[in-house]
Amino acid sequence: MKNGKFFYIYILQSELDASRFYIGLTDDLRRRMRNHNAGRVLHTAKWRPWRLKTYIAFSDRVRAVKFERYLKSASGRAFLKKRL
Repeated sequence: MKNGKFFYIYILQSELDASRFYIGLTDDLRRRMRNHNAGRVLHTAKWRPWRLKTYIAFSDRVRAVKFERYLKSASGRAFLKKRL
């Protein structure tokens, strides 16, 4: 782990439409949540407010990116649907 920094894969659920989810990656989860709920993120502004459903912290950015990509794939979405 470099400099104690973590990379977070997070899953949001819309409070407006509970069937809407968003998967993202950030190194500052609190700031990113504020941006989503303030409407400053183009892909999520329409469905706000959002609540944090779950997150996973990685110390390796490359692994975090790979896991985010997996979750956004068809098999990753099926995995989430079964477990969330």
